[in-house]
Amino acid sequence: AGDVAQVVARSFYSKDNEGSWFRSLFVHKVDPRKDAHSTLLSKKETSNLYKIQFHNVKPECLDAYNSLTEAVLPKLHLDEDYPCSLVGNWNTWYGEQDQAVHLWRFSGGYPALMDCMNKLKNNKEYLEFRKERSCMLLSRRNQLLLEFSFWNEPQPRAGPNIYELRTYKLKPGTMIEWGNNWARAIKYRQENQEAVGGFFSQIGELYVVHHLWAYKDLQSREETRNAAWRKRGWDENVYYTVPLVRHMESRIMIPLKISPLQ
Repeated sequence: AGDVAQVVARSFYSKDNEGSWFRSLFVHKVDPRKDAHSTLLSKKETSNLYKIQFHNVKPECLDAYNSLTEAVLPKLHLDEDYPCSLVGNWNTWYGEQDQAVHLWRFSGGYPALMDCMNKLKNNKEYLEFRKERSCMLLSRRNQLLLEFSFWNEPQPRAGPNIYELRTYKLKPGTMIEWGNNWARAIKYRQENQEAVGGFFSQIGELYVVHHLWAYKDLQSREETRNAAWRKRGWDENVYYTVPLVRHMESRIMIPLKISPLQ
């Protein structure tokens, strides 16, 4: 049976050097590695750490929550004494309702995060903000993230746009394989500038990947995603990565007024 498979594989390669999903029947592309996936997959030229926050807001408090957030968070973003900056702020439109999502960047990694935390303990305005905000929330959770080396650095952009946050919970031990496949596949999703950023969790729920995309509207999203399937090679990425996923979720999000990503 092994000899037959090799003959079929050689015949297939000779007809099509580019290959397709069929190669996955014969080729295992990812070698085992002993390195930490955070070392192999994250950007080496920067020391950015990201924090993503999910706040589930009482439905009757969402407008008040947004107003309070828009009044306080930009002050931290603009204050040079705090080594943190806003990347994006949204309300979920489709997905979990009455939810706010905030993405922060800490320039300088974990030391920058700790510096901010220590300073905020003595920031009376922020402490009052947290106290008032707590009365509006049903629940909240967060994760600390690193960015994939092969994704775009998230940069402010003009709107109007909608944003899709696609969250993948992977099987433990598969992060390297995921990254290797997406490092090749991301080129198929760059033409319309829809790729905003890609991240993987370091603290919080582990083996979680977040892909952030921007589209003009839902119809543009549909057309852009369909166009990827017409590009030779995209089907291979899907074929290889789907078995790595335990659970996936899609949120369509609308930017808040203060979000650098509009």
